[in-house]
Amino acid sequence: MRALRNFVENESTMEKLSINEWSVDDRPREKMMVQGSAALSDAELVAILIGSGNNEENAVELARRILGTCSNNLNTLAKWDINDFSRFKGMGPAKSVTVMAALELARRRNDAAPKERERITCSRDVYHLFAPLLADLPHEEFWSLLLTQAGTVIDKIRISSGGIDGTYADVRLILRDAILKRATQLAVVHNHPSGNTHPSNQDVHLTKAIHKAAELMNIRMFDHVIVCDGSYYSFADEGAL
Repeated sequence: MRALRNFVENESTMEKLSINEWSVDDRPREKMMVQGSAALSDAELVAILIGSGNNEENAVELARRILGTCSNNLNTLAKWDINDFSRFKGMGPAKSVTVMAALELARRRNDAAPKERERITCSRDVYHLFAPLLADLPHEEFWSLLLTQAGTVIDKIRISSGGIDGTYADVRLILRDAILKRATQLAVVHNHPSGNTHPSNQDVHLTKAIHKAAELMNIRMFDHVIVCDGSYYSFADEGAL
């Protein structure tokens, strides 16, 4: 019991100190240099980005409180804007933008990681390809995915970008790109920022129009996938093509 009490007292004392007054082994920057980035918690990594806290809490405490507000979910934090960060004392525009930039770089790194030419075999493959692009957006975007006969990716093309609850997609543009790129299969993909995967009546009508036009051009419509954060809807899987 005495050992536990001493541990709690030491933790409480450390939290009252500024980071510069901590033991060198406990400071996030020094800890990262000695032990590597994997040894740091999410809060410690965010603390390095923001650099300092406020009059009442150090950078690590502030980072813990920020992460606690979004249930320690970095995907949720990546959707925050400057106004969300500014709710916290000590988080001015410069610190907020620094954290936002780091999260955006992480997303781009994932999207730009060197890969062999992707091969699409099912709706889940389509979802995993587009989730990094669409899942976090606050507005709708509509994309086409052009494929070879073997299902390898030729190109992915943004057709349109719209508002919170809709975007316009021109069937002629979708088929034009497919023909110019000599695609024999295509899928279309858009996101629902609301998180509701269920297709709207407009989604259903548009899917039928694209399917019909693709058939005339002897191009197979592989799927239409609606992307949400952590889930998706596939017209092909649901027998709606």
